[in-house]
Amino acid sequence: MLKLSYTENGFLLEYLSQSLDEWLSDRVLLYLRATSSIFVEPSSASFLLAGESKLIEQLLDFQADQPEILSVAVCDAEYVEVSLEGVWLATTAESEEGIFICEMETTAELCLFQLWELAQSGLEVTRD
Repeated sequence: MLKLSYTENGFLLEYLSQSLDEWLSDRVLLYLRATSSIFVEPSSASFLLAGESKLIEQLLDFQADQPEILSVAVCDAEYVEVSLEGVWLATTAESEEGIFICEMETTAELCLFQLWELAQSGLEVTRD
């Protein structure tokens, strides 16, 4: 499962081995026990990644296998836009801060997570 945490300073992408259903169930119970409000809805999330990585080609293959969850669009010579379908959790319907979660094949999740880590570290893995 992939978890994107949106804050006022940006977002953080994490790979979690827990299933989406299990994680979501635990999170809702946590909010209920803490008597906090929670807003949950189906949603999508998009972000940019550097397009000059060998892993982008793998990601495009995963897109062909899971088009209902993953979409990859070439923006320009340097970037691709990744769009994911999943679930949005926040404290209110209007909140811009919250958590987006989605579940794909494990290899697709790990590929996307690795691409995001490379982007955060500033390293480039260029195509041959």
